[in-house]
Amino acid sequence: MDPLIKCEHVDFGYENCDVVIDVTMEVNQGDYLCVVGENGSGKSTLMKGILGLIKPTAGVLTIDEELKAAGIGYLPQQTAAQRDFPATVYEVVRSGCLSRMGNRPFYTKKEKVLALENMEKLGLSPLKNYCYRELSGGQQQRALIARALCATDKLLVLDEPITGLDPSAIQEFYQILGKLNRKDGVAILMVSHDIQNAVSQASKILHLGQKVLFYGTVEEYRVSEAGREFLGSRREREILRKGGG
Repeated sequence: MDPLIKCEHVDFGYENCDVVIDVTMEVNQGDYLCVVGENGSGKSTLMKGILGLIKPTAGVLTIDEELKAAGIGYLPQQTAAQRDFPATVYEVVRSGCLSRMGNRPFYTKKEKVLALENMEKLGLSPLKNYCYRELSGGQQQRALIARALCATDKLLVLDEPITGLDPSAIQEFYQILGKLNRKDGVAILMVSHDIQNAVSQASKILHLGQKVLFYGTVEEYRVSEAGREFLGSRREREILRKGGG
């Protein structure tokens, strides 16, 4: 079975300056891949390249044909304006079908049913007619997952999705992603600074530092030089932060 996304020695950058260099990796059906790295390591640039917002400056990027046609299910980091969006939950979720519509001015019955089914899957049916901006942060993220699933149920791409969520909402969010991945076979590609949860939830890790410092399974990452150093330094900083030092 062909990969959903495949990068072969890919570079991405801006104005003749490459930010991501020589990335070789792939996302297959059922994968749960977390992209980690320090600030400025190229994580967001890689996501922009995969989403087609910027073109590779070198190498080959291959996207599954169905994903090309329907669009990738994408959850960006939310801005304050997006959190205050004045639409109903149903309208927000249904808008995930826009990539399927082409030049049609109206949603089909099938698209409306798909939106309702994804709301049911994410436990949002009772909130159908609520205004999106009235929801909690966790509820908004569930609505955005349901919206993304209206584009495709093959792959979700998430960019720092837990920013601004409280601890209970974060755990609920990871439970939802895990269920979608394991039960429904939805592949997950997620940029995350939450390294501890990343290694406990994901099946694969891509560690960037402009170049690929590691790509492989979580088990391999834990014992790799990059993994031991990164996990250790993050743990030390967390202990210092909690201790006020």
